[in-house]
Amino acid sequence: MDGVRLLRLGKRLTELGREMIIDPASAHLTPGEIAVIADVYRHPATSAREIQVRTGFAQSHVSVSIARLRERGLLDAAADPQDGRRTLLSASEVARRAIREHVARPAGPVIAKAVPDPERARRVTELLDELAVLLLP
Repeated sequence: MDGVRLLRLGKRLTELGREMIIDPASAHLTPGEIAVIADVYRHPATSAREIQVRTGFAQSHVSVSIARLRERGLLDAAADPQDGRRTLLSASEVARRAIREHVARPAGPVIAKAVPDPERARRVTELLDELAVLLLP
């Protein structure tokens, strides 16, 4: 496998992963908003600046995404107990529940849709499980 094929494979796997975790109800979220809420989910009680550093997004983009997510009730905000001027963000209970439900879904149906032959879809699932064991920490 060369680098270009590896990048193409990574992109395709990302597309399949997004299809699994993004349902029609969340389709109104932009990819940037999804990245912000995913970051906050992994790093609760975090600041906008910390989100900006981890995601690499411009501060203005992070701020707009945070405002939209707060309006939708997907992010909770609280004053930093150590520095009252700072706001700390966490995923709301509604967002955490939705994320847990979507992440826990099996990949089989998405893979079967991408690879219509049932035997090949089963093999793809096996290979992905093996790659996950070998490549993920």
